[in-house]
Amino acid sequence: MFPLLTVITFLPLAGAVAVALLPRSREGAARWVAAAVTAADLALAVRLLAGFRTGAEGMQFVERLPWVPQVGIQYFMGVDGISVTMVFLSALLTLLSVLASWKVAERPKAYFAMMLLLQVGMTGVFCALDFVLFYVFWELVLVPMYFLIAWWGGPRREYAAIKFFLYTLAGSVFMLVGILALYLHPAGGTFDMVMLAASNLPAGFQWWVFAAFFLGFAVKVPIWPLHTWLPDAHVEAPTAASVLLAGVLLKMGTYGFLRVSLPILPQASASWAWFIALLATISIVYGAAVAFAQTDLKKLVAYSSVSHMGFVMLGIASMTAEGINGAIAVMFSHGLVTGLLFLLVGMVYERAHTRKIADLSGLSGQMPVYAGILAFASFASLGLPGLSGFVGEFLSLLGAWKSDMHRGFVILSALGVLLAAAYMLWMLQRVVFGKPSPAVSGISDIGRLELVTVLPLILLTVVVGVWWDVLLRFCDPAVQALVSALGAS
Repeated sequence: MFPLLTVITFLPLAGAVAVALLPRSREGAARWVAAAVTAADLALAVRLLAGFRTGAEGMQFVERLPWVPQVGIQYFMGVDGISVTMVFLSALLTLLSVLASWKVAERPKAYFAMMLLLQVGMTGVFCALDFVLFYVFWELVLVPMYFLIAWWGGPRREYAAIKFFLYTLAGSVFMLVGILALYLHPAGGTFDMVMLAASNLPAGFQWWVFAAFFLGFAVKVPIWPLHTWLPDAHVEAPTAASVLLAGVLLKMGTYGFLRVSLPILPQASASWAWFIALLATISIVYGAAVAFAQTDLKKLVAYSSVSHMGFVMLGIASMTAEGINGAIAVMFSHGLVTGLLFLLVGMVYERAHTRKIADLSGLSGQMPVYAGILAFASFASLGLPGLSGFVGEFLSLLGAWKSDMHRGFVILSALGVLLAAAYMLWMLQRVVFGKPSPAVSGISDIGRLELVTVLPLILLTVVVGVWWDVLLRFCDPAVQALVSALGAS
């Protein structure tokens, strides 16, 4: 069988090596190599989606080889309906991020090599089914993202890069403790995630292991109060790094709950559900309220991510089919919409050299096409029915209401939807309308390459928002199996 997952995962590594080997006189070719490799990787991800059996449960496209047989470590890869959508999203956003970085002139070889290396780690996390392999990919992501922020970021880039690295590394240490505990326990004894999901671990042991994994995953989400690294990282990161950070890296944390915590530690998940729901509710309301207070356009989008990822955690905490489907839908939609917003922020900053909302008034008069796309992205972000943002938030709230969760959490979370509409419309009123400010006067509208970069995100936002089955047909069978296993436990 053709090792499709291996090729999708490691093709960008070959691209990174090819970029690194380019002679200094041909540094400009790095962007073309990166674009070709990421385009090929996206084509393979589409092939993966096309070949995926949407009605089937269990893992598909499985690849298994002994890696360190002395301790039972395997090269074990596979995807189900939860992970296959994340593989596609990762491939799509990486290609668009390469296109958005076309004008990068400072150390282009290193820049595009880091982008490609980042894709290896992101894709690997969603495909790995052996804990050691999973952890290797999980840690691999830290290195290129650190350098993307530290070398090509804003004025406080070193501080933001170190903060990002230390926070996420600290969480990874707790996750490693959880992995080792599962391996060393008599009822575990393996790094195989599929086998561990079928094991019967003692409830008390599950509780403590869940706590270790919670710290590892919650930092990555990030959920309040472990979110403080995120605004700094987003504000200082270059545009493409912000797109991948929001679009894919945050999803690694919520994916960890879906792949590890719920199936392997079901009794502990039920015990922790109220606590996760509490933090999710706080994240939703807090993120929206703080976004309202921002004067920097990029920081507003960053804090909106804290709020939106709270809906993912709320859906996961519900432990219902509707809620978990909603969590996955929010994950996918957030990658599309927030990726689009960060691309748009980067475009206007490149022209106006400011991200201050007060300095960007009157964009509709100077950049009418850009202003229209910004309005579209804002409406998608606030959850307008007919666009993808509505799908996940509706299902997450529905699942939470049907669960045993306290209804107060659901009501307060619904308030977050109202706040999202308020801060997004507040931003649009000040940026799109009015007389063009001095910073905006004379700048050009969106270009052809920029339009090509944002168009796939716009189309998918509409398609998923109108035709929910495009997404749910992939994830629902895996979600139903997960909920059944949780109910049996």
